[in-house]
Amino acid sequence: MSESISLFSDVNDNSDDDQLYVKGKVAATFFESKDSFYKVILVKIMDTNINDWHEDEIVVTGNFADVVEDNEYCFYGEVIEHPKYGKQFKALNYESNVPTSREGLISYLSGEDFSGIGKKTAKRVVDALGTNLIQEVLNDSNSLDKAGLNSNQKATITSAINKNNGMEQVIIGLNSYGFGSDLSSTIYNKYKNDTLEVINENPYRLVEDINGIGFKKADEIAAKIGMPSNDPARIRAGLISALQNLSIKNGDTYTFTGPIVDETLKLLNNGNTQLINGEDLSSQFIELARNQKIVGEDDRVYLKSLYDDEWNIAEHLNRIIKNSDSSNYSDENVNKKIRLVEQKLNIQYDDSQTAALKDAVNSKMFLLTGGPGTGKTTIIKGITYLYAYLNDYSLDLNSYKDKEFPILLAAPTGRAAKRMNEATGIPASTIHRLLGLNGHEGDNEEPTKDLDGGLLIVDEVSMVDTFLFQSLVRAIPNNMKVILVGDKDQLPSVGPGQVFNDLLKSDCINKMHLNTIYRQDSNSTIIPLAHSIQQGTLPDDFTDKKPDRSFIPCTPNQMSNVIEQIVTKAKIKGFTANDIQVLAPMYRGAAGVNKLNNVIQSIMNPKAEGLVEVDYRGIVYREGDKVLQLVNSPEDNVFNGDIGQIVEIIKDDAKSSNDKIKIAFDQSEVTYSRKDWLQITLAYCTTIHKAQGSEFKMVILPIVPQFSKMLKKNLLYTAITRSTDVLIMIGDYNSFLSCAKSESDNRNTSLKERVQKLLNGGIKPAANNKVEPVEKNDHNKGSKDYHLTSSMIRDELIDPMIGMEGIKP
Repeated sequence: MSESISLFSDVNDNSDDDQLYVKGKVAATFFESKDSFYKVILVKIMDTNINDWHEDEIVVTGNFADVVEDNEYCFYGEVIEHPKYGKQFKALNYESNVPTSREGLISYLSGEDFSGIGKKTAKRVVDALGTNLIQEVLNDSNSLDKAGLNSNQKATITSAINKNNGMEQVIIGLNSYGFGSDLSSTIYNKYKNDTLEVINENPYRLVEDINGIGFKKADEIAAKIGMPSNDPARIRAGLISALQNLSIKNGDTYTFTGPIVDETLKLLNNGNTQLINGEDLSSQFIELARNQKIVGEDDRVYLKSLYDDEWNIAEHLNRIIKNSDSSNYSDENVNKKIRLVEQKLNIQYDDSQTAALKDAVNSKMFLLTGGPGTGKTTIIKGITYLYAYLNDYSLDLNSYKDKEFPILLAAPTGRAAKRMNEATGIPASTIHRLLGLNGHEGDNEEPTKDLDGGLLIVDEVSMVDTFLFQSLVRAIPNNMKVILVGDKDQLPSVGPGQVFNDLLKSDCINKMHLNTIYRQDSNSTIIPLAHSIQQGTLPDDFTDKKPDRSFIPCTPNQMSNVIEQIVTKAKIKGFTANDIQVLAPMYRGAAGVNKLNNVIQSIMNPKAEGLVEVDYRGIVYREGDKVLQLVNSPEDNVFNGDIGQIVEIIKDDAKSSNDKIKIAFDQSEVTYSRKDWLQITLAYCTTIHKAQGSEFKMVILPIVPQFSKMLKKNLLYTAITRSTDVLIMIGDYNSFLSCAKSESDNRNTSLKERVQKLLNGGIKPAANNKVEPVEKNDHNKGSKDYHLTSSMIRDELIDPMIGMEGIKP
């Protein structure tokens, strides 16, 4: 093979003799992702150290820049077994084997990529710059001035070299830092060919600029390049990460100075001998405000992205609701069509349901809330039929082969969307899939598809966080009616915000609260129990055994044995693993998710001869197991909270890293490599949060005093309303009572006020991140003993960290 160089040898050391490699020419590109640098290519092998490979070619997958057919590359990685396509080479990194001899460089520069550059000009360039010319041009395009080129020749050579090698260097460098294809793409799109320079100068910029990169990752890179622990960039990254952590932990869209300081110092001083104090934080706090990474408003501090999200939501709601094209249907026509709907669905609407239907179709936006059994699903179905009849739309989906169906249905989870589809007969999807989102929460630059249709109905809106909702409303056109449905008493979203509650409390959007319970027969007691809890109490007969619910007192140490008995009896009675769902507030402890999953798995899917199983980080997975998806994976059409079943485990006895798990979900079948098993876990027992949007025939609910920090009314209410047929509550009575009486924590959000301001005719205030030097403030003259006031924070005339000297975690 010709003499070659590594374009990123300072970071990418592939000298390990045990590292598998493939050197060769790219013969073809089979697949190229539109959203990342991931590619599948065919390589004609020139040299390799793979012992058992005897073919002339091999399929190589990985994270690459624009690979060029017939060019030579060296790929470093491992051999994997694809369940469908067989053995492939998974490249963890690679090098481009560019020419370094005089003749090779002349041939390279006069090739097809360098239009208008002949051999004579190529010789002149090589003679002027030498055999290191590619690196010189990448470092400084003006180095070509030595060759006496005209402007067109210089531009051609610079562009081609940067295209062929500049991006390549970046991707090789990002690979060496361990970034995946999606993050590599996001990073490169942000910084382009300056990426590696940015990272080497200040890896903490990644925390400020790139969603999905945390402080720990940046800290690892910074340690490699020798940045000091008190570097201002590190302190800024700590502050940003602290705000992000607080938002995720508490669900707030803003917080206050004290918690930010505490959280930041925990991050910065973790394991460092050179401690950071409050005084070190001050100037960087102001710097973040000046650079619009954070926003101060009164005594509140926001991440800029969440601040913008709230205002964006309010602005788009204002646009949708105040659109002048809106026209109401006549009351006579609506009444006539409601009668047709009743005949079609064989139902008789009462006055409140009729009012809900009328308000829904006559509103640009309508909020519908109500507890279990109050008819929300019935109203959703009625709205779809009523809207279709009012607009002379056919409900025969086959008639829309060449165009979009005008009614869109969506929900946050796959299971909730499936229930909408089953109830209405109309296709429904997750919100992510509807918008074409890739699942990178918080990426405000992520494009969404513009929606097309006349009516949008979204169910389970209480689960929708601030980022996802702003992505949704910005995609809604002016001519679309929007119906938002949810239960205001359920748990709020996992992500920051309490969108549905804030919209209801704003009193600026047409709404209706359904109170009448319809889904109830003479023996049903689960729904009345849920409504009692919503009122903050337990019914007098809570401990009595009922046909559809019961309470079993026990201690945490008895919990496993009690659940084992319940599940065993349920299995004998014909209940399947999909019918039974145990819900626990926390993962750890004798009554936690992790422990109970093992107990139930041993009953519902025990170890048996011939049943294939694998062990991963202490969790045993068997064919037939019920599993839970933990992250959004839109490319596979599976989302956080989806429940599936393992249909096959493909083991590689020679190399366990090649093991695969194939899982069937409601909407798709996905094969997971071992490296992706972090995305799943057993689902016989899940947290209550993960069960939102789902319903089960039997719910088993353990509540014990050890869960006291999480025992809130909306937690208990949400858990109980997951059950359709049988509810078995076990544990401590006083803990259930405490749960019912404990009001849910109100999150720190500003969406209600934003919506009220704009919909009542106000305007968004102009951004004011101007920061005056502290010395100009009278409170600061001649003294370091500062007095902090809300007005001074709001006007950003003084450092909000003043007075925190000596404060430690």
